[in-house]
Amino acid sequence: MRYEILGPLRVVDKNGASVVSARKVETVLATLVIRSDQVVPFDQLVAEIWGEMPPRRATAAVHVYISELRKFLHRTGQPKNPVVTISPGYLLSKGTDDIDFHQFIQLMNQGRARMRDSRYDEASADLGEALGLWRGRALDDLRSGVIIDSFVTWLTEARLECLEMLGDAQLKLGRHREVVGELYSLIAENPFREAFYRQLMLALYRSERQADALHVYQRVRKILHDELGLEPCRALRELQRDILVGNAELEMAMVP
Repeated sequence: MRYEILGPLRVVDKNGASVVSARKVETVLATLVIRSDQVVPFDQLVAEIWGEMPPRRATAAVHVYISELRKFLHRTGQPKNPVVTISPGYLLSKGTDDIDFHQFIQLMNQGRARMRDSRYDEASADLGEALGLWRGRALDDLRSGVIIDSFVTWLTEARLECLEMLGDAQLKLGRHREVVGELYSLIAENPFREAFYRQLMLALYRSERQADALHVYQRVRKILHDELGLEPCRALRELQRDILVGNAELEMAMVP
């Protein structure tokens, strides 16, 4: 069985993908998957479901949700249910099952290590495979309590870091023309992420589009100034100067 949260929450087995139809049961499952093999205290589950205003019969309701979740996760031939009661709460026993975000983090870390070793082709493959696991926004707006909200925030940041590393790997491999369109899209989605502007400026410059590269700098400078009262970071300022003077090192950074 495989738990997938890099998009709408679903469980995949040999019969295909299935989803939880009841939102509160879905919240319980998401919380337990995030904390797999760790006990989630009862009061934390209550907070994830209802926040600071649980109903009077919250305890009974949680017991019902756990019962429904156990039925949902039951598989014929399975020796025991993965949802285990352990004081002071519940635990999702991962066992031999897979969780997609664990695979994502493993591939991203492997890609990062290969970037450090200048193995850019392999790093690009690892990072691309990691990003290919995403089916949409993590947990698809199932954000209620502290556990899910903080996890989604962390995971979304990890995805952006993975995208940045992939862009750097592609540029190191000389694939500057291939990444231009993707970088424009990433900037539209993340207008304050300066790393994507740096990558786009470099990709455009190497694609013999110096004027477009400088226009991107003016664009980010205006956005940062108008929205936040800031100037671009030093890396962007230095890249602009290097483009203006035609610094040969901008070309030398490419891998043949």
